[in-house]
Amino acid sequence: MTQQAEAEASRPHIPLHDRLAQLLDGPAALDKRALLGTLYAEVNRREAVAYAAGWNDALATLRRGSRRSEDA
Repeated sequence: MTQQAEAEASRPHIPLHDRLAQLLDGPAALDKRALLGTLYAEVNRREAVAYAAGWNDALATLRRGSRRSEDA
């Protein structure tokens, strides 16, 4: 697992809806451009984490499959 993936795994999971509500209701009012940039960054970060998790799952499955074929 990469350092970023480990850091993400250690962070408490906040549903996207709740995180967006936090950003929208935050203490500092953001202008439209800043708000859109913040929302984009949050969604992009979550997509990257999900993509990496998918690759990690696929690699783990591939490794298990290659070990089984070696044992046969």
